[in-house]
Amino acid sequence: MTIPNRRAVAIAGHTGDTVTAAAGLAGDAAVRATALGALERLGKLSDEQITTALNDDDVRVRRRAAEIAAAHPAVDLVSTLSDTEPNVVETAAWACGEHESNRPEIVRRLIELSTEAAEPLVREAAVAALGAIGDPAAVDVIIAATSDKPAVRRRAVLALAPFEGDHVDAAIDRALKDRDWQVRQAAEDLGRAQL
Repeated sequence: MTIPNRRAVAIAGHTGDTVTAAAGLAGDAAVRATALGALERLGKLSDEQITTALNDDDVRVRRRAAEIAAAHPAVDLVSTLSDTEPNVVETAAWACGEHESNRPEIVRRLIELSTEAAEPLVREAAVAALGAIGDPAAVDVIIAATSDKPAVRRRAVLALAPFEGDHVDAAIDRALKDRDWQVRQAAEDLGRAQL
């Protein structure tokens, strides 16, 4: 069978052509990434295909697979949280938050990323995921993230929503005086939500 081009695969995803969409998985990286989306749209993408794509040689395919994995809680993202490409790790962290899985290995890796990742976007996504998961083991790391760069601080303040305690209240109070207005706004919004 001839491997379809990217446009044909994208159209297949909107017209119910599963055969063409699936054939795209054998194409170049752009076609493979598009095929993942097309098959997902058709409800024909398996967890095994996502797992295979998470190990693809091309970053575009891995990132698209991580994005789609957000709707597939059975897909294991632990190894993807250690991908060599920050954009893939960021997307995998977000997907873990969507899964709300408190598997120890996921929580542990997200905690590491929120403190050790060089890229602020990765730290931000990891902190957000930890807030969505709501595991008590993460609260101190989330509080520490309220001292990071502005975007991370904003996300960390919001990630405190599921937690309680004096140390959480103190972090929110500090955020109310943050130099970044969006951090202050997040703290105000969270404060209203807690009333």
